[in-house]
Amino acid sequence: MQFITETLADTHVLTELDKSTGNKQMFLEGIFMQDTIKNRNGRVYPKAVMAEAVNKYIETYVTPKRSMGELNHPPTPQVNPERASHIITSLREDGNNWMGKAKVLNTPMGNLVRNLIDDGVQMGVSSRGLGAVKESNGANVVQSGYFITAVDTVSDPSAPEAFVNGIMENKEWIFENGILVEREIEDVKHKVNKAVATGNFDEDFLTDMFKNILTNI
Repeated sequence: MQFITETLADTHVLTELDKSTGNKQMFLEGIFMQDTIKNRNGRVYPKAVMAEAVNKYIETYVTPKRSMGELNHPPTPQVNPERASHIITSLREDGNNWMGKAKVLNTPMGNLVRNLIDDGVQMGVSSRGLGAVKESNGANVVQSGYFITAVDTVSDPSAPEAFVNGIMENKEWIFENGILVEREIEDVKHKVNKAVATGNFDEDFLTDMFKNILTNI
């Protein structure tokens, strides 16, 4: 599976009053994802593929309030709660757009997002997910089985390539005992275990494995 990220700029900020506390809460709202049309990264998400992924994300993350996102994309599919800046509260279909709403959290990263917005920085949102793509008619078509792991906040959404495109897109990920692990690292681990079991474990072998890891960072 590829690590797939997409950035959209059409979001806006709004504040709502929490009647229970009297405090204002900040939200990001707008287009979070799009299907059917070819996006700026040259990918197309068929409507059925996106609908299945969004519905699964809502069921698995949004409804049980686990739909945290981070400030800018990390190099992995998993969300690190220590870096959470917001939580997705809703997603709905509107034509080829998937409209979302995210509450900015009272966390170090959430406060950083809030301060950046207060100082006039434009923020966008960017989806993070795992899936396979297949080239067709000059576009990379995302295949069935794609699933969303997070929707992150990003800066300067008018130039997404500078921040998210290609950071980890060519990395491969697999599930092992329900945990996502990077394929290259997992392959190295298996080779090391096999070498230890067969006695072919020397300095040259360790050097080769170390070079392998560095090449795939």
